[in-house]
Amino acid sequence: MLYALLAYHVESDVMSWSPEKDATVMRDLMEVHQKLAGQVGPAARLAPTGKARTLRGPGVGQALDGPFAETKEQLLGFYVLDVKSEDEAFDAARQLRRANAGAVYEIRPIMLYLPGTALPRTEVG
Repeated sequence: MLYALLAYHVESDVMSWSPEKDATVMRDLMEVHQKLAGQVGPAARLAPTGKARTLRGPGVGQALDGPFAETKEQLLGFYVLDVKSEDEAFDAARQLRRANAGAVYEIRPIMLYLPGTALPRTEVG
């Protein structure tokens, strides 16, 4: 069964981390990824919400700046997991949360998955 783990965090907290703190959190998360080898698929760390754009409205839509969530926490990344049960998805989320204690993880079954072509790793400049 495929599950999406959506990672939320207070963006201003994450953006205030020193490079050393950020590197430590990312290293700890990568250790969890290695433990979940064979179960964790694509994962993405999203650019800051200030770079986000939203397309909404009728017809061709209207492009608007940023997300419009009325919350302190923002979607900052996601994981795709291939596990046998919801319990295993929650266990993976708990492991990730231990590596990044301020994060909130939403666990949601995936109804349709179109893997597409592997993309190269990107770095935010």
